[in-house]
Amino acid sequence: MPSANCEFQVFVKPIGALCNLDCKYCYYLEKQDLYKKETPKMTEEVLEKYIIQHLEASCEDNVLFSWHGGEPTLAGLDFYRKVVEIQKMNLLPGKHIINGIQTNGVNLDDEWCRFLSEENFLVGISIDGPEEMHNKFRQSKSGEDTFQQVMRGFRLLKKYQINFEVLCVINAHNVKYPIEVYNFIKSLETKYISFLPLVTIVRKSETGVTKDSVPANAFGDFLVTVFDAWLEQDIGTIKIQILEEAFRTAFKQEHTLCIFKKTCGGVPVLERNGDLYSCDHFVSHNHLLGNINQIHIANLLRGSKQLNFGQAKFNNLTKYCLNCEVLAMCHGECPKNRFIYSPEGEFGLNYLCKGYKRFFLHCRPFIEAITSVWKAQG
Repeated sequence: MPSANCEFQVFVKPIGALCNLDCKYCYYLEKQDLYKKETPKMTEEVLEKYIIQHLEASCEDNVLFSWHGGEPTLAGLDFYRKVVEIQKMNLLPGKHIINGIQTNGVNLDDEWCRFLSEENFLVGISIDGPEEMHNKFRQSKSGEDTFQQVMRGFRLLKKYQINFEVLCVINAHNVKYPIEVYNFIKSLETKYISFLPLVTIVRKSETGVTKDSVPANAFGDFLVTVFDAWLEQDIGTIKIQILEEAFRTAFKQEHTLCIFKKTCGGVPVLERNGDLYSCDHFVSHNHLLGNINQIHIANLLRGSKQLNFGQAKFNNLTKYCLNCEVLAMCHGECPKNRFIYSPEGEFGLNYLCKGYKRFFLHCRPFIEAITSVWKAQG
C-alpha cells in the first residue's frame, strides 16, 4: 500500500516508557501510566503487523526502523532477533533496511554488541559529559550513578566496531562547560554528536521552566563555543547534528531534523499496543491518530489529523518569527517549546529563540562563504 506521506521515521517503543534508569529530566517517564493494563512488551503479532506496514508505506530505498523507549533493550535480545527475522522475510525488492536503536548503554554486553554488529544496527547512546555532569541527572532507579556502566557500553561499541552517535542533553549545569563537554565527547571517538536542549515546562515558575532546564541565552553561548572549536579543530571529521542542519541551507536542501523543518509530523510514535501518536512530545489522547491493528499506518500518516498537526507548526508562527532573518534555519523549532511572548507581546515564541538566533547568526558568515564557493563551482 503506497503512502502519500512516504518520508517518515517512526519512533517505536516496544516496552513503552519502561526504563532501568530514573533520569531526573526524562519527559517520557510520565507516560508509564498510559498503558498500565496492556501487555508490558509489544507482542509478536503487533510487531509483524507494524514491520509489514512500515515496509509497504515507505517510498525510500533505505527503510529506517527506529527503536526507542524508555529503554528499548529491556525488550530483550530475542525480541530484536525476531525483528530482524520478520524484516528479512518481508523485505521488498530494491529495499535496504537500516535499524537504529537509542539506548542508555547500561544493558550493553558482549552478546548484545555482537548482535548489533552482525546486523549493522546504528546505535544512539546517551551521555551528558564527564562523570560528574553525567551522574548529576542520569541515575538508576535506586539512585546509583551510571557513568561507569555507560562507559563500559561505549568500550563494547568500539570493540565490536558498531557505528554510534552520542546524544548529549544540555541542561542548566553542563551548559556552563561547553569545551569540557565537547572535548570529553570527542575522546569517545565518535563521528556523530547531537546536543539536545532540556526544556521542561513549569507554569508556576518565574521562567516557565524547571530550574534544570537550559537557559536560552546560555544554550546559544554553548553552541557558539562548540562551533568555534569544531571549526578550528574538527571540520570534516566530526558531524554535529545542529551544524549539519544549519549547513543544509547553504545548499538549498530541506532540513532532515524535524524540529527545523517548515512543517512536522514525519516522526510519529508507535506504542507497544499499536497506538500511533503524532509525535514523541505529543503522546496524549488529543494526538492519538489510531491503531495499526485497525488502520494501516500509511493511512494514519496521511490522514487529515496528522497533516493538520504538521502544518500547524508553520501556520502558528509569530510575526516575530516570520520576519526573522534566520527563519529558514529554524522555522520556529519544535512547537512544544513555543510558550513565551515575543517582543511585541504575541504569545507562541519559542523559549529557545534567543539562543538559536545567536548561534545561527554567529555561524551564518561561514555558511555564506560555503554558499559562495558552491555557486562559484557551478
